Amino acid sequence: MTHCSDRDEQSDDGEEKPTKNQKKKGGKHVSFPPDEQIVSGFAEHRDDGRKVDSCLTLTEVMVAYQQSCSRHQVQPREHILQQLQQGVCVGGGVKCLDLKGERLDHRSCEALEVVLKSLHFDFINLQAAQLEENGASSLLDMILYYESTTHLDISDNSSMGTLCWRALAHLIKQSVRLSRLDVCNVPMVDYSAQALSKALLTSRLTVLHLHNAQLSGMPLYTLVGALKSNKNLQELHLTNNLLNSYQDALHLGDLIRYNTTLQTLELSSNAVADAGLEELCDGLRWQTVGVRILLLRNNQITACGMVHLAKALPMLKVLQVLDLGENLLGDEGIQVIREPLMMNCSVLQLGLAQANITCEGAVALAEFLAESRQIQGLDLRQNEVKVGGLMALCLALRINRSLASLDLDHIPPQEQDEFLVETRTRLQSEITQRCLANASRSHLAPDPSETLPAEAHGLADSLTPA
Repeated sequence: MTHCSDRDEQSDDGEEKPTKNQKKKGGKHVSFPPDEQIVSGFAEHRDDGRKVDSCLTLTEVMVAYQQSCSRHQVQPREHILQQLQQGVCVGGGVKCLDLKGERLDHRSCEALEVVLKSLHFDFINLQAAQLEENGASSLLDMILYYESTTHLDISDNSSMGTLCWRALAHLIKQSVRLSRLDVCNVPMVDYSAQALSKALLTSRLTVLHLHNAQLSGMPLYTLVGALKSNKNLQELHLTNNLLNSYQDALHLGDLIRYNTTLQTLELSSNAVADAGLEELCDGLRWQTVGVRILLLRNNQITACGMVHLAKALPMLKVLQVLDLGENLLGDEGIQVIREPLMMNCSVLQLGLAQANITCEGAVALAEFLAESRQIQGLDLRQNEVKVGGLMALCLALRINRSLASLDLDHIPPQEQDEFLVETRTRLQSEITQRCLANASRSHLAPDPSETLPAEAHGLADSLTPA
C-alpha cells in the first residue's frame, strides 16, 4: 500500500497515526477506496508531509466525486458539485468546502474522500450536517489523513457520539495544519469535555470557538486544566456558556494567571458579574505577557465591579482592548475608573456601549480623554449622552491627540428642538473631524491593532466615528 508510510508518523505523545486501512482504537474500520480507483496516481508531498493529488483540475475532481458517489451508491450532492464547478483552485487550494445543513450519512461521507484527497481548503463548514456516528468519524479521519483544512466548523451537531468525539480529539491532537476549530451549540459534557481537553494538551490550534457549549462547572475546570499548559492557543471564545461568578470565574482567573500565550479571551453573555470580575482582575494584574483582548459584554457587571477593575488598571501592562458594553455600569461606575484609566498605560480601545451612561459619565470620560496619550477607540453607543456630554467630549478632543474613533449614536429622529438638533450635529461633526485628524497624524506610526487577533479588529471596526 503506497500510502501507509505517510500515516506511520509518531505523534507528540508517542501515539502512531493509524494507516489508511487499519482499525483505529475503539474498533471502528475506516473504508477507503484502493489507489487504482482514485482519480490520479500521481501524489505530491507538501511541506507539512501531507500527500495531495496534483495535476487535477476542479472539473476532474468533480468527475471523480461523481464516480465515487456511484461506487458508494449515493446521489452526488448538487451543492458540492456547484462549489467544484464555480470554485477557484490555486496550487491545489480552494477557499471553502461548504457542507452546512447537508445531511451526511456514512456513505455520503465516504464518497467525499476523493475531494478531500485532491484539494486542501482554507475552511470546511460542517455546521448542522446531521452527522451520523460512523460517517462523522470517517470524515474526520479523512480530514486528518489528508490534512484537508486549516479551519473546521462542526457546530450545531448535537448528536455527536463517542466515536465522533474520539475522531475529533485525534484530529485536534495530530493535525499539523488545523489552526481554528468551531464547536458551538454542542453540549460539552462528560466524555466530550475530557476528550477535547486531553487533545488540547498537545494541540497546534491557535483559535477555538466554544459558544453555547454548556461549559459551566466541571467541563470548564477540565478545559482550563489543559489550557494552563497549552503553548499554542491564542484565541478562546466562550460566549453564552452560563459561566458564573464563583467557581467558573475562579478557574478563568487561574487560566489568565498561568497561561502566557492566550491573547484573546471572549466571555460575553455569561454571568461573570462583579465577584467574577474580581477573579479576572487578579489574574490580569500580574501579567507581563498574555491576554491583550478581554470581551465582557453582557455579564451582569455593575458599578461595584468597577472597584475591582480600578485596583487593577494602574498595574495592567498587557491588556489593550477591554469591552464592558451591555453592563449596568452607570455614571457611578465610570467615576470609579476615571482616575485609574488615567494611570493605565496599556488600554487602547474601550467598549462602553449600552452601559447606562449619561452626560455625567461622559464628562468623566472627557476628563480621562484630556489626560490620555494612548487611547485610540471609545464606544459610547446606546447611552444617554446628550448635548452637555457631547460638549465635554468635544473640548477634550481639542487636547487629546490619540483618539482616532469615538462611536456615538446618531441624532434621534424624534428630536423636535431645532436648536438642540443643530447643536448636536455641530458637536458630533467636530468630534468626527478631530478623530480623523488624530487618525491622520498617527497614520505614519505603527498601528498596535495590526498585531492583534481578529476579534480585536472587529471591535476596532465597531469603534468608528458617528
